[in-house]
Amino acid sequence: MKASVLAILCLCAGIAIFSVQDLILKLLSDRYPLSEAMVLRSLAAIPCLLVLVRVFDGGFLGLVSASWPMMLWRGFLNFLAYTAYYLALATLPIATTVALYFTAPLFITLLAVLWLGERVALHRWLALGLGFLGVVIMVRPGGTEFDWAALLPVFCGLAYAVSMVMARRMGQQDSAAAMAFWGNLAFLGCSLGLALAFGRGTMEEGLHPSLSFLTRAWVWPSGLDAGLMALCGLIAAVGLTLLTQAYRIGSSAMVAPFEFTFAFWGVLWGWLFFDQLPDAWGWVGIAVIIAAGTYVVTTERPEA
Repeated sequence: MKASVLAILCLCAGIAIFSVQDLILKLLSDRYPLSEAMVLRSLAAIPCLLVLVRVFDGGFLGLVSASWPMMLWRGFLNFLAYTAYYLALATLPIATTVALYFTAPLFITLLAVLWLGERVALHRWLALGLGFLGVVIMVRPGGTEFDWAALLPVFCGLAYAVSMVMARRMGQQDSAAAMAFWGNLAFLGCSLGLALAFGRGTMEEGLHPSLSFLTRAWVWPSGLDAGLMALCGLIAAVGLTLLTQAYRIGSSAMVAPFEFTFAFWGVLWGWLFFDQLPDAWGWVGIAVIIAAGTYVVTTERPEA
């Protein structure tokens, strides 16, 4: 299979898988602290990632790399990105959070030009802009008073973009599973740090909803909720490996527009769990997103 097509498939699959984690954490955000969900998620992800390394990288020696400090640094960036995103999700409507996060493909394309020296054809810039326009049409953020939490998804988009461009640069010597494994260790360490700092819940009362999600005291989860947090570990292991693989083998500028497919999963989960469907303008936005992605695929030049 052509590398560009495989990269697009990996990205779309990773986005779909990660959307389930977003749904789970949104449902848990009013009962548990973010650090508790992140710690349990990271612990559950370790055996899953070890299986991926064993099966797809030919053994655990694939984890031995001179660039492990860079992989930990990349994991820290992912931690910052997802922490900012989920704190925003605790306060803002899902549609607004998603729309603001979709600055990520713009950042990825810009960084690919500035950092990796990738050449971005005009049609890709147009497709990227068209996809972003489709998301704006679809979710139509705005119309409410400004909340500082709206800055969090934008920061998430920037940190995520740096992380994925790093994956593109590091992919020549490190596998996607190895990068995901080391990244998860960084995620676990940072999550434990949050738990030590805020896990007693002494700062929660009267805080902004996002800060409350950050500082709420740890509580013993129900069996179902503990299972959902552990499921996030499997989701993170598979999803992050797929996303890393996408940017590892595919051009960042070519893959980035397909980040917009996350909007479709927002529609699906909204319909299934909240009995919500897009209005006429929402469906127009979906059509625009499909057109942007189709245009990128049909105008992609064969790779050597």
